[in-house]
Amino acid sequence: MPGFNMNSLNLFRRTWYLRRALHLNSSDKPFNVGCCSRNISTSDKSRDTATVKQESLSAETTIAKKNWMSFGYDIKDQEIDSTAAHATMFVSVTLCLVVGGFYFAYAPDYQLRDWSQREAYLELRHREQNGLPLIDPNYIDPSKIELPSDEELGDTEIII
Repeated sequence: MPGFNMNSLNLFRRTWYLRRALHLNSSDKPFNVGCCSRNISTSDKSRDTATVKQESLSAETTIAKKNWMSFGYDIKDQEIDSTAAHATMFVSVTLCLVVGGFYFAYAPDYQLRDWSQREAYLELRHREQNGLPLIDPNYIDPSKIELPSDEELGDTEIII
């Protein structure tokens, strides 16, 4: 995000805790801390008060973590490195495994198992109606099969 860094987040946290500590309860009494309470007064709005110089926060002054170890996507910028690592894990786990799992679970029958079972039931019904044996020993007509002669086989061992 442009304009966002850890220093601005720390400044936001500090101001939030300060506002919380200075918050008055519903009876308009000062916030009581421990054993005693102190009222916070303000000075007159004249020019005799001093101004506090605030530190300028810039993106160049951010210090990298001392023991940061890169994920391997960017060795110089920790934010780009962690963002790339998280995006890669999201894509690989969520999209590949989860969406891929749903695809394989609900994909159509690519091996045509359902079709072959329906075809087998139709063939059984056809054979029962015509009085044919359910499983024909001569599925292919033996007169259509050409076997090699004994001379062509020679001394070839035939294992049955």
